[in-house]
This record gives sequence, C-alpha cells and structure tokens, in this order.
Amino acid sequence: MEKNVEQTSRTLLSLTPSEAATLKEGINFLKNKMDGRNYILYKHKDTLRACKNLCKHQGGLFIKDIEDLTQKCVRCTKHNWKLDVSTMKYVNPPDSFCQDELVVETGPDNGLVLVELNPPNPWDTEAREPEDLAFGEVKVTYVTHACMDLKLGDRRMVFDPWLVGPAFARGWWLLHEPPGDWLERLCRADLIYISHMHSDHLSYPTLKKLAERRPDVPIYVGKTERPVFWYLKQSGVKLTNINVVPFGVWQQVDRNLRFMILMDGVHPEMDTCIIIEYKGHKILNTVDCTRPNGGKLPEKVDLMMSDFAGGASGFPMVYSGGNFTEEKKAQFIKIERKKLLNYKAQLVTDLKPKIFCPFAGYFVEAHPSDSYIKETNLKNDPEELNRLIKKKSEEVSTWTPKPGATLDLARMLRDPTDSLGIVDPPEGTKIFKDSWDFKPYLHTLGAAVDDDIFLYPSWVKEYYLWAGFKGYNLVIRVIETDDDFNPLPGGYNYLVDFLDLSFPMKIPNRDCPFEEIKARVSVMRHIVKHGLLWDDLYIGFQTRLQRDPDIYHHQFWNHFQTKLPLTPPVFLGTMQTKSELKENCYAANQADDKCLPTNV
Repeated sequence: MEKNVEQTSRTLLSLTPSEAATLKEGINFLKNKMDGRNYILYKHKDTLRACKNLCKHQGGLFIKDIEDLTQKCVRCTKHNWKLDVSTMKYVNPPDSFCQDELVVETGPDNGLVLVELNPPNPWDTEAREPEDLAFGEVKVTYVTHACMDLKLGDRRMVFDPWLVGPAFARGWWLLHEPPGDWLERLCRADLIYISHMHSDHLSYPTLKKLAERRPDVPIYVGKTERPVFWYLKQSGVKLTNINVVPFGVWQQVDRNLRFMILMDGVHPEMDTCIIIEYKGHKILNTVDCTRPNGGKLPEKVDLMMSDFAGGASGFPMVYSGGNFTEEKKAQFIKIERKKLLNYKAQLVTDLKPKIFCPFAGYFVEAHPSDSYIKETNLKNDPEELNRLIKKKSEEVSTWTPKPGATLDLARMLRDPTDSLGIVDPPEGTKIFKDSWDFKPYLHTLGAAVDDDIFLYPSWVKEYYLWAGFKGYNLVIRVIETDDDFNPLPGGYNYLVDFLDLSFPMKIPNRDCPFEEIKARVSVMRHIVKHGLLWDDLYIGFQTRLQRDPDIYHHQFWNHFQTKLPLTPPVFLGTMQTKSELKENCYAANQADDKCLPTNV
C-alpha cells in the first residue's frame, strides 16, 4: 500500500519576463543555468505545457525530432523513444507512458515558473474500487452559486456557503434565491469545505448566522500560503472548529468517506479544489481553480463540478482611456468568454467524467450604481457550455442546477435518463432573486467614512508603510469618489511613489509607469481601516482605473490582493496644520489647496 504523504511543490526553473517573451511557438528546450538540468516547454497560443527533458524509459535526453512534421514531438537520444509534448504522451512506443507534467505558473511581471508537484497524482494512493450504491445513498443538492449540499451515506457535507449578503464589498449579489431551509442544511452538516478566501466562497455574513446556531461545525480548508480564515478574529464570527489540512492527503471521515484538498497551479497561495470519495466513487469539485493541481486531475470521476461564467475580474470593465474603448472592451469580453467555454469543454472532454455540472458563476451586479457593469460584464450561459460538452463528448451527462434541485448519483450512474435521477424543485419555486437587502451592508461599509482615522492625513503614509510594498517603479494616484466615481468634495487625492515609498506633491520627473485609481470612498476607507485585501476593490468593481503605459503591474496588484499583513494597520495620526501637511506630502495633488480634505 502506498504511503499517504503531503503533496509538496518545488520550483525547478524561473524565466524572467524577457526570457518568457522570447519563447517561440512549438517546442522550446530550456536549461537551468544554476544546476544544469534540462526542460522542455511547449507553447501553442495561450497554452503552455512543460516537462523535464528526461525520457521515462532509461533517462535519455530528448532532442528535436526532425522527422516529425507536426512540430510537436521530441526524440530520445538513447533508444529513439518519441514524446508528443503537446499531449505529454509517448507516441513511440504507442500507448505506453505519459510524461510527468510540470506546472507552468505566471511569475512576477509576466515571467514564468516551472513547478514540480510531488506526488503528481496523490488520489492514486490507497486506491479503492467502486462499490455498488443504493438509490438515495449519495445525493447532491444545489443551494446557490458555489454551494452544494452532499448526502454521502449517513454524512452530510457542504461546499462554499454564500447564502446572504454581498461578496466583494458590494459588487456581487446572489443571482439565485437559496432554498428556504438553507440555514438548517448548514447546521446539520458533518463538515463544510471552504475552497478559498474570496467572499463568494467564504461569506462572513453567512457564517455569522451559522455560528449563532452551531459554532462548532467542522470546517475544512487547505493549507494555503495565506490562511483562508486570516480575518476570522476581526470578523467577530465565533467559529470554533476550523481545520487546516495539507494538500494531497486523504482525510478519512469514516470507513466509506474520505476527501482530499488540492492546490491550484496558478494561484497556489490561495486557491484550492477538492476530491470527495465515497465507497470508491469520486466527486471532483474544481471550484474557481485556473489550473487545478497543475492540470493533473483524476479521469472518469462520477461527478465533476466547475465554474463556467467568467466575469470575475475588474478587467477590462473598470478601465478607461487609451485602447479601452467600449467597443474594444466588448470585443475582449466576448473573446475571453468564448475561450473559457472552450477550455472548460475541452477539460471535461479530456477528463471524461460521467456527469458534469457548471456552477460557481451565479452572481449579479445587482446594486443600481453598478448598472454599467451589469450591462457590460456579460457571462457565459451554463446551457451553452453543456451543449458544447455534449457536442464534444456525447457520453458525458450534464446538469444545469436550480436552487433546491437534487441529483441522485446511483440513479444517474445506472440510467442517465431516469426521471428520478435529477429532481427539480417544485413548480412555482422562486429561482431568481428579484430584490436584495442592500441597506445593512452598505451601512456597514459607510461606517468607516467618518471614522476619526481619516481626520488626520497621516493615515495615508501609515497605511502604505503598513502595506509594505516598495522598491517597484510605479506611481499611483488614488482619488476618493462618490458612487458614480466623481471626485468626492473633501475627499483625499494623493500620490504614492512605490520606488522609495514616498508621497510626492507631483508625479516624479523620471520615466515611471503611472496608474490612476478612482475608488468609492465607503469601500476604500472600509478596506483601509480593517486592513482588507484589494480584491474587494478590483473584483468587486469598486474602482475605475487608467494606466500609462497600458501595462498590468502584477507585483503591485498581487501584493495588495494576496500579501498584505495578516493584522490590521494601527493609525497613530495626530492633527496637523496645513503647512505641516504640505511639507510632509501626506495627501497630494497638483494644486496645493486641493491637498487637504475639507474636513481638516
């Protein structure tokens, strides 16, 4: 029996942005100059695949196969074995081995990193043969968005409960009306899995209601670089049974049930996915992972569920100026959504699950002030994805869920046409929300606006010193605005130079990239006061951005979205005179009198 050990990751090769930019289409032979080890990277448009340059047969080195007209194969110098690096399968001898694939991650400033996961297929340890299931033994009920309620024999497990309130400050609201018994479902769960810290998966308003009824419910999260529950103490939610588990290790619940959490290959610092196994039957939930487990996933699982919608980013809707015309933004969104559909359809085709369910994309920009985003941030249709999957792979059954609908796994495996395999909610059940309780949540955000912290302009310097990002050639101007992104009378308007972490009155006289960030004052001050991550600003559509030149500053955004300190800032500011403020440049603008908010 194989030993069940924690999955680890190791960086094997790093490419600078300039080195990554020189990669050619097709096969690229790479070498780590530090240790002399060789690698192969295959590039086709946006697809990147990589492996060690080491034949599985007897460790020979691969070279270009001049006889291969497809430009996809390499040949081993020892025994002429041939590997198709576009599929990582050996074509000579045919039907023999697959090459162990490396994870290709995006590094700082669009560089690339090759990462090795060990073991690559941890679910194969202590493998179990599927047993017969009785009807009703395994049932999966869709609740809303990414929340599923699983009955697994005598156990119940819930995924990612977001059932009340907004996500990402005030930018996202539930599209579907949750079943009326959603809180009872959470309270009777034997375990809850929360995939990552984004608020459409880790919903503190939802968990607050759960904690008031059952604070000791067992909750499981992966051992990510940034703890999933890093904000728990500050949130005031009294949960007492948070379990952090290592990646790639089976967690035994009882004799029949176990689960394994896996890391994402693109965002290993925060994103995870999960495999559930009951009596040898696997359920795979990839959630929001961009490249779950580096692209290596179990094939032919009984049920696979994954996100589908797109639209979970501020890009390009919150940008303006330069090339960001409405026409070009609409074109970009259309292309990206189609690419996502094709990627998901191909992933399902490759993995060949018996059943596929698109979920984790049922949100809407419901607040009236976000009508522009709602109209332009078009999302994929789950039915369209399922039709594409059926076209590519007829043997895969698909399920577009409605709140309260239940899938009986045994029935679906026995006969996908069984009318009791999927039971929809009763006729007349409300599916889509038509109203949202905005007021209490906007009140919570707005409470920070008049906080004493912001009476003293020194908060600007104290906040960015606390954030700890410096030594990077970028200048930003932050402008506090009203809900329509008009500069707020009396609001702060300041510059930050991250090269030396200074706060100048004017843009420095050097070659420096510049980004203007207009942010709704209630959300910006709430984030600053509580030391929250900037995902609420960016993914929540609470900003409007312009940049010159048009370059994405990965290091800056990655720091403020994932790497801020775990404890909130402490503000020690004292009242300053107008002359002192100008001297210290804590709140900057080109016109001196506009340096000062009117409340100073």
